[in-house]
Amino acid sequence: MVLCLDEMGPESAQSYPGVEVLHTAPGPGKPAGRARQEVDYGRRGKGYIFGAFEPQDGRAFTLPYSGRTTTNWVDFLQAVDSWVGPEPQAVFAIIDNLSTHRAADVLLFSLAYPRWHFVFQPTYAAYLNLIEPWWKTLRRLALKGRRFETWAEMAQAVEEATTYWNAHRHPYRWGRRRRHRPRRQPGCARVPLPA
Repeated sequence: MVLCLDEMGPESAQSYPGVEVLHTAPGPGKPAGRARQEVDYGRRGKGYIFGAFEPQDGRAFTLPYSGRTTTNWVDFLQAVDSWVGPEPQAVFAIIDNLSTHRAADVLLFSLAYPRWHFVFQPTYAAYLNLIEPWWKTLRRLALKGRRFETWAEMAQAVEEATTYWNAHRHPYRWGRRRRHRPRRQPGCARVPLPA
């Protein structure tokens, strides 16, 4: 089994729309103004979403954590191991070269779970990890256009989006989608026959 693992974040619960509308009615010595809202950029908690993605059948697994530490990473690996189940004899985890992914505790994890094999992607080659396009899909499903007052609300939205994705999953196919390009006519690249 091949798994793509990574973290998304830091994500913070921010409510960008203003809370109260500013009054724009004209008054004595004050002309009428444009309707605006008060700025509200208050941070209401932040954290990281750790994720595992299996490209072969499209399954995904996410867990929220308050920080990107080695302890959280090892805890996530243990959760992924129980999510995978005992069936696969070897699990190849594709991850980046973050220092928490190469820590001594992760080495101890790989000794305790011998079926796990870590494949580190080259530096500056994040596109080789197939979880990156899935993060884009998760952001669209869970976070885009929504307002979260707390980190717990944001984590709940990510969990619901992951559940929705797993209910409608499909295998991941590498490459650009051909949705907007016309189909090629068969034989258009053949050398013309002499007359």
